[in-house]
Amino acid sequence: MEYVLIRIAACLVGGLILSRLAKKANLPAVTAYLVAGLLLGPFCLGRVGIPGIGFSSLEQVETMKIITQVALGFIAFTIGNEFRLSQLKTMGKQAVTVGILQAVVTTVLVDVALIVLHFIAPQVISIPSAITLGAIAAATAPAATLMVVKQYKANGPMTKLLLMVVAIDDAVGLVLFSVSYGVASALEQGSLNWIGVVVEPLVEIVLSLALGTVAGFAMDRVEEYFYSRSKRLTISVAFVLLTVGLSSVEFHVGPVHCGFSLLLVCMMTGTVFCNVCDTSMELMDRVDGWTAPLNVLFFVLSGAELNLEVLSNPLVLLVGVVYIIFRSAGKISGSYISCAMTNCSETIKKHLGITLLPQAGVALGMALTATNLADGVMVRNVVLFSVLVYELVGPTLTKRSLMAAGEINPEGRTSARKQNVPGHHWLWSKHS
Repeated sequence: MEYVLIRIAACLVGGLILSRLAKKANLPAVTAYLVAGLLLGPFCLGRVGIPGIGFSSLEQVETMKIITQVALGFIAFTIGNEFRLSQLKTMGKQAVTVGILQAVVTTVLVDVALIVLHFIAPQVISIPSAITLGAIAAATAPAATLMVVKQYKANGPMTKLLLMVVAIDDAVGLVLFSVSYGVASALEQGSLNWIGVVVEPLVEIVLSLALGTVAGFAMDRVEEYFYSRSKRLTISVAFVLLTVGLSSVEFHVGPVHCGFSLLLVCMMTGTVFCNVCDTSMELMDRVDGWTAPLNVLFFVLSGAELNLEVLSNPLVLLVGVVYIIFRSAGKISGSYISCAMTNCSETIKKHLGITLLPQAGVALGMALTATNLADGVMVRNVVLFSVLVYELVGPTLTKRSLMAAGEINPEGRTSARKQNVPGHHWLWSKHS
């Protein structure tokens, strides 16, 4: 236990120290946290073998999974807060169209590119693996995007649309992966499992949205009995932890395997709560403050999970480069086309696609499922390579796109140490 606590402290301090260096280099804090994770991981400091300092193996990082799951829950809950009825009335159609179309275009482009690669060099990748990677390419990581938005206080039409699109992307990606993986399995086994391809993904989405709806209403009702800000914050934290726990439950109804999507459950909880609770904005601000250290831990641990061994396999690098090029092309072109169809501004059409490039947890989960394919190890390693690239460069690209869109203002130089000092209130109000 003492070593676990020391590792957590090392992750927090290491991440924060590197974030200061990243600020001098004009890089997002998220990138610094990921690099700190790489340094503390099993391929750098972890190899030194000092107890408590760094992670000696990827399995040791896996033991901290509960922290990353909880952090993802709070991230999804925060994104759900963007689905307020006032915004849905003005941007709902755009968000749904962009969320679906950019994911489909990305999947098709990656599928075509990797299938062509298969015919050129059949020994490099199989068709089932190519089809599966195409579906995984649709997934976008909401965590890195949200952290960049929060760090730089980005605000504007593109930011609002972006947060809604990354939320919708999870549901679309789930359906695309289930269908593609079912087809890939059928090609290998010679039979198609319609329950796994059609029924189970729809059941997962419906159950996740239903559980999130119930949790959102229940959270609002329970909060009505408390007036203290600290107690209402405690209730909010408790309900997010509850939804994270419930979303891991799995069961069978006849031949149908039933489960929940953590991201969808927590997003729906946040969506319902923000629309039925009059004080949800104030509570969300307090939750953000409470979860700040948790978010640092999440990204440092994500960096520690990045497997550098995949860089030693030239075939993985070849497929990975093709995957990254065509996934990026799909996200950018798909966003541009769908934004044009929904009459978005020229600025949004030009810059939105780049902000959808980050990829992490959801894609890794899909890749883990894909290891059941005959060539599944290749799929997993390609996704690991792409996550390594996208997580390190994605936040910076997102920041630059939001700045180009005029939705990030120059950072104020307010010091937290001066906020409560008499005579400095004018400084805080000036830069807030």
